Amino acid sequence: MQYSLYYQANVTKTDAVFLVGVLKSLDHACFDRTIDRETSLFEFFVPEAYEPLFLEVMHYFEEQAIVQNLKKLPNRLMHSQV
Repeated sequence: MQYSLYYQANVTKTDAVFLVGVLKSLDHACFDRTIDRETSLFEFFVPEAYEPLFLEVMHYFEEQAIVQNLKKLPNRLMHSQV
């Protein structure tokens, strides 16, 4: 079984809906969800083939101060009981 790449980032609360909408318009580029509403921490599951596109979009949003602290981490689902 192959796992997606995994990223986390903080998203400006007022722009979170906009960011999610943009990511949804990029079919299959990633699956996103909120981990912590208080800190507006999101997680992103990214297919390996879409990583360049995902990073291009996320770097743009970093420049716009919508995304902060983008980090690539080990996929948390690899070690959890499903």
